[in-house]
Amino acid sequence: MSDWTAFGRVDADGTVYVKTAEGERVVGSWQAGAPEEGLAHFARRFADLVTEVDLTEARLNSGAADANHSLATIRRIRASLPEAHVVGDIDALATRLDKLATVAEEKAGEARAAKEAARVEALARKTALVEEAEKLAAESTGWKTAGDRLKEILDEWKTIRGVDKKTDGELWKRFAAARDGFTRRRGAHFASLDAQRKQAQTVKEELVAEAEKVAESTDWAATANHLKNLMTQWKAAPRASKEAEQRLWERFRAAQDSFFSRRSEVFSARDNEQRANLERKQALLAEAEALDIDGDPKGAQAKLREIQAQWHEAGRVPREAAAGLERRLRAVDEKVREVMDSAWRRTSREDNPLLAQMRSQVAEAEERLARAQAAGDSRRIKEAEQALASKRQFLQLAEQAG
Repeated sequence: MSDWTAFGRVDADGTVYVKTAEGERVVGSWQAGAPEEGLAHFARRFADLVTEVDLTEARLNSGAADANHSLATIRRIRASLPEAHVVGDIDALATRLDKLATVAEEKAGEARAAKEAARVEALARKTALVEEAEKLAAESTGWKTAGDRLKEILDEWKTIRGVDKKTDGELWKRFAAARDGFTRRRGAHFASLDAQRKQAQTVKEELVAEAEKVAESTDWAATANHLKNLMTQWKAAPRASKEAEQRLWERFRAAQDSFFSRRSEVFSARDNEQRANLERKQALLAEAEALDIDGDPKGAQAKLREIQAQWHEAGRVPREAAAGLERRLRAVDEKVREVMDSAWRRTSREDNPLLAQMRSQVAEAEERLARAQAAGDSRRIKEAEQALASKRQFLQLAEQAG
């Protein structure tokens, strides 16, 4: 304070002067007390200016204040110095303020450049977001992903500042139009999809009804092929709505499972039966192959007839075993025939037991015809005549062969 009072004086009539490089100038009048008190009063005013400059400089250097605001404060104080009613080193303060003004101008320029860079960046970001939104609206068919991304773009949009109002408004109109276009296109897609799903539901309901209709069939091969064809049609048909698709699929699958489970049970029982038949025929075949055909051809022939009768009664066997079994049994039969034919050729016509049997049958047929004629029954006569003619023909053929 004492140093600052050195830059002023009070004359005899109480006029207060401040000393500057340009000379003295009047800053006020002091009549209330001693001259020293007057100088101290005007020095405190100067101290207030210095304090304001100190604060402005500190805020400017720390970056806490806006550089333009600080520059305005510096210029205001600097402009007030030539007429300021203060006592102090005005020249030094003016020099200090001029230097601060230069610093503030530099910082204000930097701030303007940074603001412009931020504006350019913000404009670029919003433009990129708008272009992305327009591309999604025009091309995307990933409806959920695209919809979520448009929400993210909107959230990001709200965080971007610094674009001038006019440009921001134009970009917003483009973004809003893109979002609305996407919403309309998505709505049209799902409306079309709903129509397709309803049509698909109708198709699949028909497939389910057909599958349920044939599920109780016992025409195993034809029905199995039909159900497989229905399954092919099911896979080729579009999907219905999630709930309808699941409900119809459960019914369709249940019908398929019902048929194929019953078929499996029947086939399993049939397989078990055929395996048992196979064991029976294998035993009969073993018995046939063990016959003493050469030693007792007539007995072997009789036994083979019994075996063949039981063979037919035994029923079906697994397909892979049937041909081999039949082939082996035919081999036994053929061997019996060969041995019997050989024995036939060695036997005289009169001693041939088969010819004797056939002659006996002819005689019996003649007797039946005579009885029918005696009874005068035309129907019985006709039948007896036909039977006699047939037996005489067979006897004739046998005698000729012998």
